[in-house]
Amino acid sequence: MSWIFLFFAGLFEIGWAIGLKYTDGFSKPLPTLLTIGSMIVSLGLLGLALKTLPVGTAYAVWTGIGTVGTALLGIWLLGEPATAVRLACIGLIVCGIVGLKLVA
Repeated sequence: MSWIFLFFAGLFEIGWAIGLKYTDGFSKPLPTLLTIGSMIVSLGLLGLALKTLPVGTAYAVWTGIGTVGTALLGIWLLGEPATAVRLACIGLIVCGIVGLKLVA
């Protein structure tokens, strides 16, 4: 169950990271509220996952999911560059996440 909590914590991390872009410096109320809500849910789920998972593994996976998802949504939604090197680096992060899951 902890891995499920951690997975969803990572998804909500993506939500707040992308949400920050849409808050326009916290000047737009709805995106700001949704971003803050995502932060709270993400940290809450991470806290639940940490009840049984090692902190180093859980934190690395949480940030990895957030990093990969945010980078991919940045490419898709925000027109950020999708160079071969950038995509390869994202792939390396995915490999690290999978590796940590396999050894934990």
